Amino acid sequence: MTPGLRVALEQRLGTTVQSTRPLSGGDINDAFEVALKTGVGIFVKTHPNPPSGMFEAEAHGLRWLKEAEAVRVPDVLAFSDDRPAYLALELLTPAKRVHDFDEKLGRALAALHAHGAPSFGLDRDNFIGRLPQSNAQSGDWASFYWRERLEAQLRTATDAGLIDSGTRRQFQALQRVLPDRVGPAEPPSRLHGDLWGGNLHADDAGRPCLIDPAVYGGHREVDLAMMRLFGGFGSRVFAAYEEAWPLAPGADERILLYQLYPLLVHVNLFGGGYVGSVKRALSQAV
Repeated sequence: MTPGLRVALEQRLGTTVQSTRPLSGGDINDAFEVALKTGVGIFVKTHPNPPSGMFEAEAHGLRWLKEAEAVRVPDVLAFSDDRPAYLALELLTPAKRVHDFDEKLGRALAALHAHGAPSFGLDRDNFIGRLPQSNAQSGDWASFYWRERLEAQLRTATDAGLIDSGTRRQFQALQRVLPDRVGPAEPPSRLHGDLWGGNLHADDAGRPCLIDPAVYGGHREVDLAMMRLFGGFGSRVFAAYEEAWPLAPGADERILLYQLYPLLVHVNLFGGGYVGSVKRALSQAV
């Protein structure tokens, strides 16, 4: 941790930093466990040159999820997007998962989604990973999913030379039929937005805790589809979710459709190695 960050934390939190310990994990930020003179430990992530507004957006997202009182997220203690840029959070030292961890998670996600959102989108833009995520609000899910999710990432990938013209034409074909593919109309759900296994933790009581959100109002099947994309979630999570709030008919057939967004994000974050997965999902979603 740099001396400048240490001073900024002390000034913001009104106490002295006693010690710091680097933590592993994540490919965007540096992370530290920080012991304060008060005896409290906190978690701090920092970046030497983050995209403008990145930590403010994450702080807002955590607070937006907490409003639902459905699943635990860490408390936001302080943040700054000026140099030194940082986000200071409650430190959650994980305990052994409770025996019904998966069931608690499934039911908590259903409650989070059911808490709802004012519209599809959000009253501000944010980030998914380090990529900008536009949240221009809409009353129509198919339009929002195409314009603010698929088309936005597709344009970035095309400009980078990662998507060929044939794949682009397939996406255009999907656009034409998308209103018939997205499923029965539902009100906007309150989404975590980046729900892969690395963003699920156990808290100090062994209960589910979510971190690193990319929040917005959207279709609840988006979170569930991403959970299935890279693994890390047991079958009991999905069963408990269904018991709490059953999905609309045809949800299984929409999984690949809703995995297209995180797959395009991975193309733009990590390169062409994910293009094949995009093509396979697209061929079955059209």
